[in-house]
Amino acid sequence: MAIENAELFSVGPDEAVVTFVSAPGAEAVTLVGGQEVRTTGPRHVVRVTGLEADAEHVLAVEGVEPTAVLPATFRTLDRPPGALLATFATANDVHFGEVSCGHLGPPHEDIGPFFSVPADAPPYPETMNGAVIDEIRALGPDAVVVKGDLTDKGSEDQFAAFLAAYGTFGDRLWFVRGNHDAMVDPAMAIEDAPYTVEIGPLTLAIVDTVEPGRAGGQLPADQVQWLDDVSAEATGPVLVFGHHHVWPLDAPTRPDDFFGIRPADSEALVAVVARRENIAGYFAGHTHGNNVWRSPAARAVPFVEVGCTKDYPGAWAEYRVHEGGYTQIVRRVAAPAAFDWAEETRHQYLGFYGDLARGMLAHRCFTQRF
Repeated sequence: MAIENAELFSVGPDEAVVTFVSAPGAEAVTLVGGQEVRTTGPRHVVRVTGLEADAEHVLAVEGVEPTAVLPATFRTLDRPPGALLATFATANDVHFGEVSCGHLGPPHEDIGPFFSVPADAPPYPETMNGAVIDEIRALGPDAVVVKGDLTDKGSEDQFAAFLAAYGTFGDRLWFVRGNHDAMVDPAMAIEDAPYTVEIGPLTLAIVDTVEPGRAGGQLPADQVQWLDDVSAEATGPVLVFGHHHVWPLDAPTRPDDFFGIRPADSEALVAVVARRENIAGYFAGHTHGNNVWRSPAARAVPFVEVGCTKDYPGAWAEYRVHEGGYTQIVRRVAAPAAFDWAEETRHQYLGFYGDLARGMLAHRCFTQRF
């Protein structure tokens, strides 16, 4: 039985999720901790719960040798101290209206392969987002934050499609624009950003990092000051959200055309995080990959990038906020049609996209204490 793409994708304090594909009808046995799970192909999503937190567990898929992404053992996450205060979810790079993926866009040369669905099939952004919305709805979070690139080209029709889909969350829905959303109207989806969302003692600070006309982003001085003021006034933890990722201060180069937030603006953001000890994380999308950068200069607070929703891995992130910290768990979509599209599109960029988009397990799933 040929098993492909076996990976330990998600780990929490009490759970683990393993995914892989096989021939239709093929049975597979997965051992997680002391639990044995049998699944039938072609798609296998093994979620085991009830695991002990912060403990080593055995992992094996019968017939598959351990690899870097399917280790023989793994450690569950530490559970933050104190009572659970809130849960929320995020998605990003949902790209309503997109009809073909695999394009790098200017100034890069497209290298392929490219992926699209037949004309008579549902648009893949609707398939992927519909499945992710169902999974988030099952979680029942206190808030849902969509971190930009709501649309492919920034048209009114595409924005309306986004609102129609994610509007199911009502007043729990919050969003901010990405660079794709400013292609036609430089003010589309700006939604009065920056703004805050209060969930009990937790403050979600939503910033607008878009610089219309550029794929890269910015964080103007007035928003840096706004974040500084919000954090000074907040009595509880602050988590910050925007579309673009930060320029790592320890990077060997300092390009002014950086794909994320301009270096000078990134430095200003990092300085606020360093100064305001209640800021416990900055969360972005844009890169379509899972990554975390930490700096001793900013108290090793995570600056996070979460993979995209509209193709592999069909990512969304769950956050569990406790009195003493929070846990991030990046998930990959499991509904059959969405899972199949994710598997197909992992082969973008000459087949390298799967590894690039997946990122390291420790960057997808971690616990951060306040």
